[in-house]
Amino acid sequence: MIDNLAGAVAADAHSPALDEIDPLQAHFHAGVAPDEIEQVYMLKRAQPMLQAFTALFHGGQDGVIVRLLVLRELAADPADSAFSRADINQKFAYLIPESLETVLGRLRSHGLLAWDNPAAVYRITPLARNVLAALDTLLALAKPEEDDAEMGFLLSQVAGAQAVGGVTVEQLKHLLGRLVELHEEFRDAIASGSEFRLRASQAKWHTACDWVEKGSVILRAITSDENADSATHRAAQAIGRAQSQLLNMQGMFSRALNQIERQRVHLGQSGLSTTDIKRWLLAHEDLASLAEGAIERPVLPLFMTPAEMIDVAETELMTERPVNTAPGGLPSGEDAPLTINDNPALQAELNDWIARLSDFANLDNFPEVAEGAPRSVPIQDSLLPASFAVASYRASLLPLLGDAAEASLQGATAELARLPVQFTSEDEMVELDDPQVAAMSRAALSVVPPPEPPRSALYIPPAFDLNLDSHE
Repeated sequence: MIDNLAGAVAADAHSPALDEIDPLQAHFHAGVAPDEIEQVYMLKRAQPMLQAFTALFHGGQDGVIVRLLVLRELAADPADSAFSRADINQKFAYLIPESLETVLGRLRSHGLLAWDNPAAVYRITPLARNVLAALDTLLALAKPEEDDAEMGFLLSQVAGAQAVGGVTVEQLKHLLGRLVELHEEFRDAIASGSEFRLRASQAKWHTACDWVEKGSVILRAITSDENADSATHRAAQAIGRAQSQLLNMQGMFSRALNQIERQRVHLGQSGLSTTDIKRWLLAHEDLASLAEGAIERPVLPLFMTPAEMIDVAETELMTERPVNTAPGGLPSGEDAPLTINDNPALQAELNDWIARLSDFANLDNFPEVAEGAPRSVPIQDSLLPASFAVASYRASLLPLLGDAAEASLQGATAELARLPVQFTSEDEMVELDDPQVAAMSRAALSVVPPPEPPRSALYIPPAFDLNLDSHE
């Protein structure tokens, strides 16, 4: 009796010390307290929410689907806030009783379902509705097949938090990180030189630009909010800079695709290029099936022994070979073969476009708007008249005007970049009376005035008189 009482007292004496040991300490170095880390403190404070997610997603994928099915079906019925066991059995008659009982016990033990003992009914807890609302938003917006840029969920979180006045720096940093990842992905695609990767990244870039346009409204609201702290303002400004970098990549995509277009290899006069062949090959899932029926019979390997190889080599060495004597004199002349210049029409169109811009810049064809004002001409007067394809091609070359990087290279596009012509555009559309082009962005071409020579000070010596005295 005394020994048992002493053991109980000793156990009570050591129990507080055992309770003070944090199991999380086993993951940290000695001398580092987990509670001193800010992120650990925030995660521990959200322990009930984390336990709710653990209850839903712990275990195999089949169990996760069944738990989410039961919880979402119960929460999707707004007419009834309480469910008896008979109602639940009737609602989930397609589930076996053992699985349903296991799911209900798990949800109840982790606070996602509450059991009202006097009324003998189950109720959905507010914690469960918050978890389901977050999951529904994620499932609705984070669809890779619909959102190639994968920014919809992040932007929706920022927009929702801004609407209720609770946007956090962490939410802005997640959005900023995704923008930086997209910029690096697009930059790598441009550096790869792959046409297929470039076109896929360009389509993804267009989707990202749509989200950037929607996010600009939210960022302006954040930056103009007087109650936001400095960290939130800095994160919003960093997001704005990242969005500007994404928008400025349009010219980089155009230059890379134009470079690939100039280097495209065509197969004779068939009109097919290597890109067409690669696209056709990629459309076939099984390339080996293309060889069916192409080979009449399988290839039979031939094996040779060393003795046979020696006999063949000896015969080749001992065989007298006739000496070919070249006929004397020069061969008779022949007419050179007739060749047809099949240069792509695109190069001829590029040369014509450079000639037109050179004519604008050098022959004083720009109208004088006012005295002392720069000479300019509307963009439609230079791009048209032409077909829609030719006008689009000319318009795609306009960002190269004044490009210092392109001007340092060699070739036709470098010559275009060195022209003293400046391209400016506005966010408006101008309707045109043209059979090929219905409307065009309001833009203009203007001559870049030559730089003024540096003014150097002219030194004028002071005037002086020189008298000569004659000596007789």
